[in-house]
Amino acid sequence: MPLFMKATPKTRRFLQLKNALWVVLLISIIGVLAWLSTRYDYQADWTASGRHTLSAASVALLNQAKGPVTVSAFVHAVDSNRKSIAEMIARYQRHKADIQLTFIDPATAPNQVRDEGVSAEGELVLRYAGRKEIIRDISEQSITNALQRLLRSGERWIVFLEGHGERNPQGRANHDLGDWVRQIEAKGFKAQTLNLATHGQIPDNTTILVIASPQLDLLPGEITLIQRYLAQGGSLLWLSDPGSLHGLAPIARFLGVEFLPGVIVDPSVQVYSINNPAFALAADYGNHAITRGFNVITLFPIASGLKITAPEGWQSQPFIITGERSWAETGPLAGEIRYTEKEDIAGPLTLGASISRDALNGTGRDDKTRIQQRVVVLGDGDFLSNAYLGNGGNLNLGMNIMNWLSRDETLIAIPIKTAPDLNLTLSPVASGIIAVTFLFGIPLLLAGAGLLIWVRRRRQ
Repeated sequence: MPLFMKATPKTRRFLQLKNALWVVLLISIIGVLAWLSTRYDYQADWTASGRHTLSAASVALLNQAKGPVTVSAFVHAVDSNRKSIAEMIARYQRHKADIQLTFIDPATAPNQVRDEGVSAEGELVLRYAGRKEIIRDISEQSITNALQRLLRSGERWIVFLEGHGERNPQGRANHDLGDWVRQIEAKGFKAQTLNLATHGQIPDNTTILVIASPQLDLLPGEITLIQRYLAQGGSLLWLSDPGSLHGLAPIARFLGVEFLPGVIVDPSVQVYSINNPAFALAADYGNHAITRGFNVITLFPIASGLKITAPEGWQSQPFIITGERSWAETGPLAGEIRYTEKEDIAGPLTLGASISRDALNGTGRDDKTRIQQRVVVLGDGDFLSNAYLGNGGNLNLGMNIMNWLSRDETLIAIPIKTAPDLNLTLSPVASGIIAVTFLFGIPLLLAGAGLLIWVRRRRQ
């Protein structure tokens, strides 16, 4: 027989006090949690690439920005885009607290719109260290690229030599460099072409001179201007291809560069279903600032090897090295190709190298502070062309080279992540199962559950 506790005034008061304490404790816990939520926050991003949180590259860039950043968003007061802009900027504010976001209604501030140079609603104006950038695409890639441009002190002019059949920095042909140049311009560089035969000098504000695979011989006077530019401490990127140097032999001697005969052959490319013997892969990189932490393969079509003997006062260092199985084939690339001892040159071979020295800040400038003069020479120009830029790590390698040559090592290796899970690809069978389940299965299941409940209630 069950026993029941007799309800007395004392027990009732005890139960009331107990219930009151539980209520007070519950309210206290809720209050503490509410207070903690105002001081701390936690978010979890379950997407495959973490696209709703900043990439490590963007965080690294924010760590380099030592001063405050202001963001002005020109959006109407009732525009729904305000929320998405605030959420995007909040990702940056979580890593850099001194980023300030201000919304400005273009309808009520026409003078400010004109003064800022805003041309369309929805544009953002980013300011840092007295410089500004205007962007319209509200994405991590656009904002991070704008911040990267703001972090560069002063202009970076990349001057491409032309007039000798060089690769066109604005061209869209397969062998041109248009896609790569658009990428470096997005990072804050400014590109222009230069015909030495008509201009007669290399501009004093040149950050990097680029010689991209000339097809015709340079004039002796042009060679003299390039030598003078190098003697004054100018930086150079030289993209060469197998064959004639087209008058650039004096520049090679000045830098201590020897281009090995033949074309690099690398049997390891067959692993990637590449049947062209004139393609070389690189996965071994020297301990250099350009390739530090760089662990992706790069593809080099029709490349030649290098041998660097640094002149007195210069230092050289290879940073792209071909595989052990590669060699420089001096014979024709036809039929069955095999390494021939005493004729071919065994690998591994240097495909890209840097040459540097301490020099005066020259090219005609007045202040004669000492800087590190930097030169990069590569035995291939195709790897940055429109046709091959998207292969492996070619684009990132090209960006790293430009950052190093412009003495912006802190900006090296800051690519933007991609989102691999934006699309869901289903087979026809899976699509059919999902369609039948949601169109018929779930409605029938709910209807059956409702009918079962109705029948049971009717029987009661």
